[in-house]
Order: sequence, then structure tokens, then C-alpha cells
Amino acid sequence: MIELSKLVQIPLRDVWKHEALDFTQWLALPENIEHLSDAIGVDIINTQTEVGVGQFHVDILAEDESGRKIVIENQLEPTNHDHLGKIITYASGLQAEVIVWIVERAREEHEQAINWLNENTTENANFFLLQIEAWKIGDSKPAPRFNIVAKPNDWAKTVKQSASGNSISDLKLRQQAFFEQMIEYGKESAKHVKSWHAPRPQHWQNIRVGSSQAHLSATLNSKEQQVAMELYIPDNKDLFHKLFSKKEDIETKLGFTLDWQELPERKASRIIVTHDGDFLDESDSKDLIKWLVETADSFMRVFPKYL
Repeated sequence: MIELSKLVQIPLRDVWKHEALDFTQWLALPENIEHLSDAIGVDIINTQTEVGVGQFHVDILAEDESGRKIVIENQLEPTNHDHLGKIITYASGLQAEVIVWIVERAREEHEQAINWLNENTTENANFFLLQIEAWKIGDSKPAPRFNIVAKPNDWAKTVKQSASGNSISDLKLRQQAFFEQMIEYGKESAKHVKSWHAPRPQHWQNIRVGSSQAHLSATLNSKEQQVAMELYIPDNKDLFHKLFSKKEDIETKLGFTLDWQELPERKASRIIVTHDGDFLDESDSKDLIKWLVETADSFMRVFPKYL
């Protein structure tokens, strides 16, 4: 008979003795911030710790791929009014669009406060409240687990914007619907893509590659009637040059050629392949979804080995 080990929750302070010196520094590392990225569905990059905001210091300041500022406030204890005030202060002082409050335990009144903020602010302010736990099996190393307690209600915000005359365009809603279908197909057929983020009403959909230095992005261009899959490198020319030196090997393994765009006038670089077709045309959309998912799966099969 197979013997199974017991999953045991352990006190947070047994893992991270000091909130600022241990937990915050641990979370800010690229390989650890990925756990939080997966939990909230936002790729978090360019982390900085203890960034000044007036007389205070935010635990972690970061960005997503589109440049939106992300504030992360850590509290290895139950929520309190002091930290609730801090996240609002940091959000306003840094003009952050994503605010993440990580706690040991969320009190009901503070969960209600975060929900109220999400329901009564615009789409440019998105508040997350998460509880963190630490678990181990037998003598294994502790593993973190993030549980979302409160998060932005995109549907409610969309309704509010529509009522105020600031509605999301039909094109953006159709882009979101297309990516929803792409993700549904991808979850069934893409073996190498480990996670899919919830789509937003925009012309691109990012996919994690397991590195904070780059990510995949599926893009839609209705004007040119074209879709694309790319490896996007936000700010690392050395990485682009490293990959370019392996161009022949990479393209051989992929089975198709790529357009290598260094973009010397910008910080970013991209490695891209395009495919003709109008995602707005139902007769094209299924083939485009299949092509994007298969291409993403190929990218994920090949590129992570070189990152």
C-alpha cells in the first residue's frame, strides 16, 4: 500500500522571521514574485524594495509589461487600519494602478473596505487583498500559497464606466472575447503553456515564460488583418543579442523563421512571427486561434531553454 504524507500548515514566522528583511526581500526575487503573478493574473516585473513615498516606504514597487505601476504591501499579521491607510497613500503618491495587500489574515471589515474601493473607483485603480500561507509535506521545504480574499470586479467597473459615458469600445470587447476563446482552446491543446491569464479588453494577451526578463504576447491587428505571436523583451538588449546569436538553432527547432527586431531606439526588443487573417471574421477566427495557440506552444517549447 502506498504511504502518503500529511500536508501541514506552518506558522509564517517560522519561515520568515522578519517581515521587511526576510519576507519582502524573498518575495521581490524574480523566481518568487512569479507565485504572486500566478495568483493575481498579472505579470510582475522590475521589482524594487523600500521605495520612498513622502515619509513612508512602500514594501515593493513594481510594474507589469504595459508599464502600469504595482504597489505591494506586506503584513505578516491580521489586517489593520494603519496598513489600509498605507496602501491608499502609496497608490495615490505613486499613481499606482494595481495595489496588492498581502496579509496573514484578512479581517471582515478590511475585506469589505477593499471591495468598496474596487466598486467605487475607476479601472485605473485595482485593489487585491490576499492571505498568504506556508505549507510543507513531511520534511519538505515550506511552500507558499496565496489565497485571494478580494479582487477587482471588472464587470462592475465596466458597467459603471458605461453609465458614465466612458464605455469600452465594441472592438475591445470583441478582442477580449477572441482571447477568451483562444485561452479555452489553449488550455486543452497547449502542452508547454503552464498558465493563462484572464483576458482584458485590449489587442494583446500576454503569456508567462517563466522569466521576468521576457514574456510572450499574442497581438491582434484588425486594420492590417493580421495576428502575431512574439517574445517581448521589455528592457534587456543583452538578452536579445544572446538569443540572436542562437538564431539559426532556435528557428530550426521552431520549424519557421522569425522577424528579429532589436528596436535600437527603444529599451524593448521583440522576436515576432505574423499570420494573415481577420479575427473579426468568424470564418477566419478559428484558424487564427489554432495558429496562435500552436505558435505559443512552440515558443514555450523552445525559448525557455535559452532564457
